[in-house]
Amino acid sequence: MGTTASPGAHGRKAIAVEIFEVAPPGEGPSLALHGGAGGRVEELTPDARASYEQGLLAAYRAGWQVLAAGGGALDAVCASVEVLENDPQFNAGRGAALTATGRAELDASVMTGSGLAGAVAASRYARNPVRLARTVMEDTEHVLIVDPDVAFLERHGLAVVERDYFITELRQQQLDRVLDGRAVAARHGTVGAAARDAGGRVAAATSTGGMTGQAEGRVGDSPIVGAGVYARDDVVAISCTGHGEAFIRGVVAYDVAARIRYTGADLAAAVRGTFEQELAQRGSTGGLVAVGGDGRVVVAHNSPMMLSARGTGPEPALTT
Repeated sequence: MGTTASPGAHGRKAIAVEIFEVAPPGEGPSLALHGGAGGRVEELTPDARASYEQGLLAAYRAGWQVLAAGGGALDAVCASVEVLENDPQFNAGRGAALTATGRAELDASVMTGSGLAGAVAASRYARNPVRLARTVMEDTEHVLIVDPDVAFLERHGLAVVERDYFITELRQQQLDRVLDGRAVAARHGTVGAAARDAGGRVAAATSTGGMTGQAEGRVGDSPIVGAGVYARDDVVAISCTGHGEAFIRGVVAYDVAARIRYTGADLAAAVRGTFEQELAQRGSTGGLVAVGGDGRVVVAHNSPMMLSARGTGPEPALTT
């Protein structure tokens, strides 16, 4: 684990980058996932911490079960993200952040190390947006679809829910506080996963409800290939979380991959360089999980906290 501090733009306070690493497993698989990064108003109570840890552990085990059985990296990251989408304490799927009009508009993406990708923005009816993103990749000629209708979902055999399914009392309360000016909109809630399977293939997936109180139709980095998600075999798979506009402007996920591919930087150095040049210089914060082509795992954030699980075996290391 390492921490560095970088000067922000225009004299902003230095932002510390915290990095956690897991050594390559040899021929075995690797998996990392996150439940979002952002500010911490107060320390988590023991019960709240335990609840997040249980959610992260359930998601990790879902993905690891796939990898341990010889399954592919894409299946693993989708399994992990789907668990997080179904857990209302995370900002994705049920329990997602709400727009200014009190609705959920969900974004998700998947990418394989072979260069295939699929994404959805402003999804309103798909129970699991990550499944919808995968469907876009595998069953259409497109990469990104915006606001697909119920007929599209049914035609592709995807589970359909009413829009109220995504709304929870906690998210409604958060929206009310933001609209009343009693709280600042959170910019960092996202879930995602990156993996390398036993065959050496990598994949990543990202899913989010966006920002509390965002404008209808606003889209962040999560469904944008190269910004919120990226994968390339023998290089890296990455899922990001943070201030989406900054991650788009900095093309953060791809920037990390390019540093590895074109300069020979190791994974941790590439991540640190991207955070310093593309996020700190913009005064922005967030985090990412990355699995290198050799299976090395890096989890990094320059925000006060990040929820994550990472490992090369059945029992992960957790951060809350």
